[in-house]
Amino acid sequence: MDARIYDVLIIGAGPIGIACALEAKKAGLDYAVIEKGPIVNSLYHYPTNMHFFSTSEKLEIDEIPFISKEAKPSKQEALEYYRRIATSNKLNISLFEKVLKVNKKDLFEVITDKGKWYSDRIIIATGFYDIPNKLKLPGEDLAKVTHYYDDPHLYAFQKVAVVGASNSAVDAALEIYRKGGDVTMIVRGKSIGDRVKYWVKPDIENRIKEGSIKAYFNSEITEIKLDEITISQNGESVDLENDFVVALTGYKPNFAFLTMMGIDLQGDKMIPAYDEDTMETNVENVYLAGVICGGRETHKWFIENSRVHATMIIDDIKSKLKQLA
Repeated sequence: MDARIYDVLIIGAGPIGIACALEAKKAGLDYAVIEKGPIVNSLYHYPTNMHFFSTSEKLEIDEIPFISKEAKPSKQEALEYYRRIATSNKLNISLFEKVLKVNKKDLFEVITDKGKWYSDRIIIATGFYDIPNKLKLPGEDLAKVTHYYDDPHLYAFQKVAVVGASNSAVDAALEIYRKGGDVTMIVRGKSIGDRVKYWVKPDIENRIKEGSIKAYFNSEITEIKLDEITISQNGESVDLENDFVVALTGYKPNFAFLTMMGIDLQGDKMIPAYDEDTMETNVENVYLAGVICGGRETHKWFIENSRVHATMIIDDIKSKLKQLA
């Protein structure tokens, strides 16, 4: 960190934050990226064996080829791809620095846990993976409960409740089952989610049908104890032996940060207010990029359809600077 005034500060060094940095660098803007964790922090915390829904070309940024061994790239391939882009382009990124507060006077003053930054403009590209949707029930704070899934080895020979029916929940259930875990899925809806990857959906449905993976549909957990969980299914209470709860019920953006910035959040879905042509929010010179634009609709934006945000934002900044010249 230094005391100079940047043309633009980018908060978040995920794929879209990196794309914004590349565009800012090409435009000759004085920029910096601030990231509270490692490079592409959210991807780093994805499950170890995860493969993307998108093909590699859909994950490319700045037309830099992404070569993967399979049609659906792995987490490790994605980490390598985005890391190499950042290092080979010598992007100005400050890692493991958390933004605490932003003040606005003539400039934006960005206060972090390491110091202060000053900028004329801000791009928020923070994603949504850091704050899980909690179950809000007794026992959720027990050590056996997690809202993030990493590696199935931990759950071998254990009775595991997987909460949810999204892609992440289905992947976790199948992996844990195949590594020797006794898996029970707790699903609020009447079936496996429609958005589950088309090549995975038959697998989970067949495992449930044959009884390899147990599933309680139209159900939810009401209490978690050290050695069991209580679920409610169609009004009836059922106790199940349990060692671990993997609650993959989704995540949400940091709405408190957006509100602190002065950005309006609209409706029950908490959609941030922004111009769809420029990505500028209702706060002048504050832009949004990537999945954070969807509010609670975290399925709406992803890497392949939000890559364009970087160009849209930097084009708008260049247009404004040209008007001031």
